[in-house]
Amino acid sequence: MIILAVESSCDETAVSVVKDGRTVLSDAIASQVDMHTLYGGVVPEIASRKHLEAIYSLADRALEEAGITRKDIDAVACTYAPGLIGAVLVGVNFAKSVAYGLGVPLIPVHHVRGHIAANYITHPDLEPPFLCLCCSGGNTLLVDVQDYTTMRLLGATRDDAAGECFDKVARVLGIGYPGGGPMDRLSQGGDPKKYRLPRSKVDGAPLDMSFSGLKTAALNLIHNSQQKGEELDLPSFAASFAHAVADELVPRTMLAAKELGYGKIAAAGGVAANSTIRSELEKACKKSGDKLFLPKLSLCGDNGCMIGCQGYYEYLAGVRGDMTLNGYANKNIAL
Repeated sequence: MIILAVESSCDETAVSVVKDGRTVLSDAIASQVDMHTLYGGVVPEIASRKHLEAIYSLADRALEEAGITRKDIDAVACTYAPGLIGAVLVGVNFAKSVAYGLGVPLIPVHHVRGHIAANYITHPDLEPPFLCLCCSGGNTLLVDVQDYTTMRLLGATRDDAAGECFDKVARVLGIGYPGGGPMDRLSQGGDPKKYRLPRSKVDGAPLDMSFSGLKTAALNLIHNSQQKGEELDLPSFAASFAHAVADELVPRTMLAAKELGYGKIAAAGGVAANSTIRSELEKACKKSGDKLFLPKLSLCGDNGCMIGCQGYYEYLAGVRGDMTLNGYANKNIAL
């Protein structure tokens, strides 16, 4: 089964062609990073307009790279939630028009479910059930993946997402947007114990997280150093920050994994590309005996492949959209 998949939830326009859920025939992406870097973050109106400008030619490119024509498409999948609503709607409406024009099924896909499915592409042997740590600029979740389309939310951030914190700190440091990559590169060789940064606990919810205090403490440290004329050891600061984030994510992941008892842990989303978090997960799983699945770095960020992969399993489960399909800024992953 060949699926044309569309992703436009934030600042990457992506169209891919995926066969039978696990074979990627093409992966066309148009990045808007240079544009949004000028503003230090994503400007929703600009993102929507850029999606609209890119999506049609990008779809043609995806078909050409896959070596197929429009008549070979069996279904169209698209991200319908969550995300920047204007951006999401560009992809939804494009997918609806293609599905209607070709007379093929339309498959709505939850964006975070797509990130989880990126692991199926990297690891063809991975099958549910497993636990997945989903961490990106917009979401930080612990998800019980019971089967390909049945999922249960175990824990989540109560405020900021982990990726958002990396972005905000990198912005104040002036080292680039999005902040995950620059912060990771800056941290190499730094002393992760040099700067004391807080770790949080949520009373009565051991699997929930909070990053607002960490973000505020990190920004205050930067501002106080600037005001006093003191020079920060930037590699050590970045390393300390990365380890503080990892100390929020990894112990909760291992606690949830122990409760579930599946013996399999995956990670997904842009923050899953962070070298410190990957390393700490590997250490923890080596100690616990759980098998760890990490998506390759190119599949951690937003892409169409993951939507095509998850779309295949949603299709097998009978999920369909029609011409009334809407986009949503927020949506529970379990729905």
